[in-house]
Amino acid sequence: MLFFIPTLLGGARRRVLRPSAPPGLWAAVLLALLVGAPRARAQDAAGAASLPDWFWWAAQWNLIGQGHGAFPAQYSGSNSLRNVSEFDVSSVETFYSGFRVAPDFDLLLDVESAGGKGISSALGLAGYTNLDVVRSPDLGPTPYVARALLHWTWNLSPAREDAAPSYLSLARRQAPRRLEFYAGKFSLADFFDTNAVGSDSHLQFLNWAVDNDAAYDYAADTRGYTLGAYAEYDDGPWQTRFAEALMPKVANGLSLDWELSRARSENFELDRNYGRQHGGTVRLLAYLNHARMGSYGEALAQWRAGLVSKPDITKTRAPGRHKYGFGMNWEQRLPAALRLFARAGWNDGHNESFVYTEAEDTAEAGGDWAGVQWRRPQDKLGWAWVSNGLGALHRAYLAAGGLGFLLGDGALDYGREDILEAYYTVHLWRGLYAAADFQDIHNPGYNRARGPVAVWATRMHVDF
Repeated sequence: MLFFIPTLLGGARRRVLRPSAPPGLWAAVLLALLVGAPRARAQDAAGAASLPDWFWWAAQWNLIGQGHGAFPAQYSGSNSLRNVSEFDVSSVETFYSGFRVAPDFDLLLDVESAGGKGISSALGLAGYTNLDVVRSPDLGPTPYVARALLHWTWNLSPAREDAAPSYLSLARRQAPRRLEFYAGKFSLADFFDTNAVGSDSHLQFLNWAVDNDAAYDYAADTRGYTLGAYAEYDDGPWQTRFAEALMPKVANGLSLDWELSRARSENFELDRNYGRQHGGTVRLLAYLNHARMGSYGEALAQWRAGLVSKPDITKTRAPGRHKYGFGMNWEQRLPAALRLFARAGWNDGHNESFVYTEAEDTAEAGGDWAGVQWRRPQDKLGWAWVSNGLGALHRAYLAAGGLGFLLGDGALDYGREDILEAYYTVHLWRGLYAAADFQDIHNPGYNRARGPVAVWATRMHVDF
């Protein structure tokens, strides 16, 4: 196993700060950037024609303002979604770059800043409403290295097909049958459980249980990145991929655990593409995490024996525990610029939710419709429904007053957390987009004693 370990990759600890610039100043800065740019570029578009083939760059900025009004709640706890009106702003800026060192070897480096905050400090929901929010009060907008990757490609057939340089590869021509290998810092969500209709919080859905499989507790630090090695084999309509990655030392932690005999993550996915113009893709996912996790069963046993006043899963953590799960991901292209998608996921749920969110099963379905019919081809309307659930042990733990890293109302009247999300993205000019987003959430945090709550958002996005 190969790892890339510069010390800069850990990032700096920092405070969360809300962007202090007034909206007018943000608009002026944005306009100046757009006018000054030679042309807009999406992160997956090719670089400017004037750039040499050995270098590629792109950048993006995503600004989200989101809030909700007061909603009914019989009680609240320390990890509840606040039932009073609130509004918060998040901001993510990313600079992508790549260097082609040899015909089949790239160096990839991305620098990112994630500032602002989310409603209720990202607590109280399994399907949280803004994927851009970093879930730690100690982190703020100081730039950090998001990705630093070595990328090799072995073309295994003489045929070649066109490819667009991106933040994951600088290839402009590649074989349909090939082997790719990456080592360094990356997000598992760069490669696994991707979906053309529902994976992008910058131009599509905002909810992190819509953009990703909520039951996929994929290895990452609190910012969403890990260190590891990844391999992918492409053979026409088939793709298979595997990654070995580091787990955090504690749930939702920033530091990664290098005790590989007791803490690591294995991830496997098989994809099958079918059809052409109106085709689609089916993806099957499996993963196994090893980490110093707590046990819901042991925490409940300590509480029932009177050893603690309420169950505390952090007091039961032990090295070498594991969590495994499976997922299915589907997308389908239809006539009239319409696309559909669906996901389903499950994990065993015996040990604590450790990385992504607190969910043991999930199901979702939705779609999007590009504005070709109303002469706005770069506009997009999207809609999705997702339902998240918990296993019996996790339910009992929260009902007894236990806290997870996201949830904890002090009690629980269990019900599935059901979310309906819709958005409309407007293409304004060049790389500038604006969007309106609405989410209707029933049983927030799986609690029928709280909600429903309606969450509104506006988003500004620019690609260079």
